[in-house]
Amino acid sequence: MRVAISTDEDGALPRSVLAELQARGDEVMPFGVLAGGEGEWAEVSAAAARAVASGEADAAVVVCWTGTGASIAANKVPGVRAALCADADTARMARRYNHANVLALSMRSTTEAMGGEIVRAFLEAPWGDDAFDHRNVAALESRADPSHD
Repeated sequence: MRVAISTDEDGALPRSVLAELQARGDEVMPFGVLAGGEGEWAEVSAAAARAVASGEADAAVVVCWTGTGASIAANKVPGVRAALCADADTARMARRYNHANVLALSMRSTTEAMGGEIVRAFLEAPWGDDAFDHRNVAALESRADPSHD
């Protein structure tokens, strides 16, 4: 799997997530500090999200201090459904019910161990394939299009 990862701040969580992705054998596409660069959370989160929207990456993990800003920045990219997840069950449900393709994590409140568990749950969970799931995801997509307002 090709997974983009972004952070504006170096730290234990983004480094452990990067190591988790590499250990899984994923092709990792780093943005921001992990790529040896700089950038604010909004910029690097949007860059990782654009990699998903363009098909360059299959999924992304965006990390900032609270995870909220990274999630909002990623969700501004058309075709992206980012979910801020604090536990593995929420990550699995975000994939199933929302077809989330970007995971946002909080450096402030997510331990390295929990981060690995959340990332694994997110990347290993399938998208829901029943009519209920498809209807709801279609509704999300239509609301992202300003012509439907």
